[in-house]
Parts: sequence; structure tokens; C-alpha cells
Amino acid sequence: MLKTQLNKLTTLCKDKNAWLALIAGCALTLAYAPFGLWPLTFVCLIIAIYVTDQPTPKQAAKYGFLFGFGWFALGISWVHVSIAQFGGLPIALSLLAMAFLCAYLAIYPALAFAFANRYSKSHWQRLALLISGFAITEYLRGTLLTGFPWLSFGYTLTDSPLNSLAPWIGEFGLTLICVALGYAGYWLLRYRHYKSVMVTLTPIALLYLFSAYSTDNRYSGQQLKTLLVQGNIEQSLRWAPEQFWPTMSKYQDMTRPNWADVDLVVWPEAAIPEIEDYAFDYLINLDKAAAFNNTALITGIPDYQFDTRNVYNTLIVLGKKQRDDQEGHYRYLHRNRYQKHQLLPIGEFVPFEDVLRPLAPLFDLPMSSFSRGDAVQNNLLANGLHVLPAICYEIAFSELVRGNYTHESDILFTVSNDAWFGDSHGPHQHMQIARMRALELQRPMVRVTNNGISGVYDPLSQQQVTIPQFTSEVLSTELKLISGHSFFSKQGHTPVWLFVGLLLLLVFFTNAKSYLSSKMEKAFF
Repeated sequence: MLKTQLNKLTTLCKDKNAWLALIAGCALTLAYAPFGLWPLTFVCLIIAIYVTDQPTPKQAAKYGFLFGFGWFALGISWVHVSIAQFGGLPIALSLLAMAFLCAYLAIYPALAFAFANRYSKSHWQRLALLISGFAITEYLRGTLLTGFPWLSFGYTLTDSPLNSLAPWIGEFGLTLICVALGYAGYWLLRYRHYKSVMVTLTPIALLYLFSAYSTDNRYSGQQLKTLLVQGNIEQSLRWAPEQFWPTMSKYQDMTRPNWADVDLVVWPEAAIPEIEDYAFDYLINLDKAAAFNNTALITGIPDYQFDTRNVYNTLIVLGKKQRDDQEGHYRYLHRNRYQKHQLLPIGEFVPFEDVLRPLAPLFDLPMSSFSRGDAVQNNLLANGLHVLPAICYEIAFSELVRGNYTHESDILFTVSNDAWFGDSHGPHQHMQIARMRALELQRPMVRVTNNGISGVYDPLSQQQVTIPQFTSEVLSTELKLISGHSFFSKQGHTPVWLFVGLLLLLVFFTNAKSYLSSKMEKAFF
């Protein structure tokens, strides 16, 4: 048995296609932030499509799995930083945990390639089924086991000319366009199918031209002056009780000299580490200070509710609710708050916690027993602004964010604590994901984190201003508000799914017609 497995491993190591698939997946990391080599996405997909063009679905799945494993092994290697530094696992176990995670995620592209191989009978059918297969598997990856919709292909196009399609078809649609363009490149390089390439490129080009010159979004003429406060608190100190007051004092001291002439002050996720009920006096003083300075402050704070024993990762508003208010409006459990819905497994809740928590510190982190807020909640009201909130990991869930968008939403506001991931590419990818949400909804984005990347982003000018990572700094900046509503904000992913359904129907009816024709020929001859 062992000898058989060793022979299989040796054969795999000599397999050039296996190495091509793995290297292409690894190279895909360079297409995302902070590297930004977005044309590499198409090169990597061309290679993946080439190596998965196999006689059997099993072989296609094998190479698709290796491509996916490389894609995630390097792409989300930053997860290992948190496991190794804060999880308390030995290095061998932490690497094994990462390997299992990457192997699980690699199953999805493997299924997409196998699906296209199994049911396609021509090149155009393989293209149609690859697009459909990736639509289905990427949806499942973002849904099953609470979902992990990180590193979809579409995010690589955040800073590309094709980002003008984001307000129309969203990142999900851009992912499918990446697959289509990758297949067009494969057609061109291997088969010289120029007509097929033109048929594939023409609708994409027409959609691109339409999106570039047809928009309902423009500057409204109003400006928002925002103050971002980045405290840069060490992760090891954030939940130490003796550090609660020094942390709260630091944010207060950094804000105090900068209150004047600011419309909105923002602090990061759980900037106030003390639970809300215990921090009541501190919050009342902040509420009065914000109102006195004619502004509002939004901050993250944990809220433990003693009557229900539920604890929420919360955003609250202090100071002015409406522009003409004369005093602050804060009181405990007021409705002008947001409770995080999409919780991070292990970090914010532990499945099977009675079994897992005793095993290792990784499963018993501070503040890892949060309750889930509602999926749809009201926008925050701060100094007359309607603020669309998302906490940390939630910003990767496009439909969740869009579900809380209203016609009154003025800005997209997201908070996080990326100190878990050190000086890795994780925080840069997180910021890229947030900017994609701003492009989809065509709303200015304000993002503030504990140690970076904090900043603002204008989706019309595509200008970004940030605070350097790993510094204690404030950023006072003006944002232009935007009027109008993007097509994606109104329709979401529905048009893309209709297109995917049409592709599947075309393949089904074509194959059914071919099958019936062959049966009739056999019957007559």
C-alpha cells in the first residue's frame, strides 16, 4: 500500500502539467494587492485552462485542485500569521491546519474544471460550462460553512480599466469575465480560433463601452470632512483588562485636538475594548464632547447584554444624530447601532466549542463568543449622514453589504482590526476588497482599522488616501458625496445569474438535440 502511494507521488512529481497548475495558482497571488499585477490573472487562467483540458473529468479535477491549492496556499498565507503567533499551535500543527484549509478551498475550482470537462462536447460548451461552473462553485465557496469569499478573480481588476464594469455586474460578474477572457486567450494561443475569440470578446467590449459612457452617478456638490483615528494598539494588549483604560484614553487624546470643523469622527473595530454597559460614563462624556464640537463619532465596542447573555460586535454613534441637533443622543441600547452579522469562524465564534475550546489557545481566543446580528439593519445616522456599515470580514460579502444599502446611503463605512495578520499582504487584500464594494455601490468608502490600512476611497476619481500602517496617526480628509444609484445597487447579482442560467440552457438543449438526433439515426439506419 505504501509502495503504491509512493509510486503515485513520484509520478505526480514528474508530471509537468501538475507543476504548471501549481505554479500558475501560486503566481495568481501577484495579481492581487499589494502587488497589483492584474494582467497576470489572465495568464494564470490560460495555464489552468490548458492543463485541465484532459480526456477525463478526474484528470481535470486533479489539475484544477493543484491550481486551487497554489492559489490559496500563497494567496491566504497571511492566515498562518494569526495561527502561528496567536493560536498557540506548534508550527507543524499550524502548517497542517493551513494545508487542510487550502485543500478544502481548492476543491471548488477542481469541481468547476471537472464539471466543464464532464458535460462539454465542444470548445464553446467548455467555455460556457467553465463560466457557469465557476459561478456555482464561487457562490458555494462564499456560502457553505459560513463562507469564505476571499480572493475571487474579480478583485484583481479593482485597479484595472475593467473596473468600470463593477457598478453594473459587481465583482462576481468580473470574476466570470476573467474566466471568459482566460478562455479566449487559450483559444487564441493554442488553436488560433480567431472567430471564436471575437465572438467572446465582442459582448464584453460592448458592455465595457456602455459602462464607460453611461452612468447615473455624479458628485452631488456636498462634501464630508472626516477624521480617521488609528490607534495602533498591539494585538497582545488589546484584550488585557489592565490595558482597557490606557487604550480608551489614547483614542480620546488623539481625537481631542482634532474635533473642530469635522463632520464625522471614526474609530476602529472594538476601539473601546470595555463592554458597553461598563463604559457608560466614558461614552456619555464622549457623546457630550462630540455634540459640543458639532460632530458625531462612530466607534466599535463589544456589547454584552446581561439579561440575554448575548454579546455583539457593535458599532455605535455618539454625538449628533441629525445636523440640527443641539446635544448628543447616546443612551445604552439606543437603536442607532449596528451589530455584526457575518461572524468569523474561530475568531468570533467557535463551532462545537465544548469539544474544541479545550484543545488549544487557537480555539479559545478572547472575544470569540459573539452573537450574530440581523442580516438587514438600518443605516447608522451620524450628523445627518446615512452611513452603510460593515465590520471587518463582512466587507467580503457583497450581497450582505448591498442588502443594507438604501437610496439614502451617503457613504460606505467599514472597520477592522488587521493586527492579527502582521506585516503580510492580508491587510492590503482586505483594503482592495473594501474598494471593490465602493466601486459596486458607487459610494465613497471610509475605512478605519487598529493598525492599518486606514483610509478613504473615492470610486468616481478612484483616488485613495491612507494612513501608513503600524503608526498611531489621525487623518483629516474631505470626501465628495455622490448622487445617483448604480445598476448593481439596484439589481445585485440577478442579471449575472440570468446569464449563467441562459448558458446552461444552451448547453443542455444543444446536447439534448444531439442526443435525440443520434437516437433517431440509429432507429432508421
